[in-house]
Amino acid sequence: MLAIVLRRLIEGVLVMAAMTFAVFLGVNVIGNPVDILIPADCAQECRRLAMQRLGLDRPIWEQYWIFLVNLAQGDLGRSFVYGAPSLRLILERMPATLELALTAMTIAIAVGLPLGMWAGLRPQAISSRLVMLGSIVGFSVPTFWVGLVLIMVFAVELRLLPTTGRGETVSILGVPVSLLTADGLAHIALPALNLAIYKISLVIRLARAGMREAIVSEYVKFARAKGLTTRRVVFVHVLKNIMIPIVTIIGLELGSVIAFAVVTETIFAWPGMGKLIIESIKVLDRPVIVAYLMITVAIFVILNLAVDLTYAALDPRVRLGGRRS
Repeated sequence: MLAIVLRRLIEGVLVMAAMTFAVFLGVNVIGNPVDILIPADCAQECRRLAMQRLGLDRPIWEQYWIFLVNLAQGDLGRSFVYGAPSLRLILERMPATLELALTAMTIAIAVGLPLGMWAGLRPQAISSRLVMLGSIVGFSVPTFWVGLVLIMVFAVELRLLPTTGRGETVSILGVPVSLLTADGLAHIALPALNLAIYKISLVIRLARAGMREAIVSEYVKFARAKGLTTRRVVFVHVLKNIMIPIVTIIGLELGSVIAFAVVTETIFAWPGMGKLIIESIKVLDRPVIVAYLMITVAIFVILNLAVDLTYAALDPRVRLGGRRS
């Protein structure tokens, strides 16, 4: 197992090394930040000094080399706008994004898994058909539209929940957490639900498909022949087996929620990484954009490793290296 983990870590490092070049090159061809950061009537000398101060007057290969040297020291550059280390700006916003993403995925699993299992266990029931209809709707509606509808219904019409900000937080080991206060729960409810709707639909369909396949398998027939109750068959024998594909998707979807919760964070003014990256793109703050993309790659690498290890925990027959014990 240790050898497998080390191999995955080496593969992750190679992926990140390749991504540094792609990210740096891509960010450097989208425009010149000086055109946005300095006034239009600024003299040519002013423009030259600004580019020199930001290091943009050097050849692209030299900028990339400086970036790699700084990256090896844990430095992802300083923000052109804030004048602060880009990594620090991202890490300051990361707890809010992680909290929102984990809450959304918890809602998706808590709601989608039992509904999907029920739809697979009783496919002809009216309730199951309604569940599948709801999953189709969840797949179809765009996130930004759902967010606006949630705001109109729960904030404007019913006046039950706030729509912007993170609310009151509690500091745990220096990390602000809003889930431990009533005001924080009220603020996270709508953005988390907005992110969770699509994921609920996804989990429902995965759980239903897994249930339909597992329920006719030989081990289930044998368990029933031994006289086990349906509850025990489902929750002891079937659930563990259908969780393998669900864990895969949940791991990847968690990464996508963390990395791309941009729309939701913008609509609800949630102070996370997504809102920061939108603000940075508007002013072409290259160091922040690069730092965000590199952290996103690292998140996906870590989640892929976690998913691989969870495979082995759920089913010892699964061998990460493609070998049998």
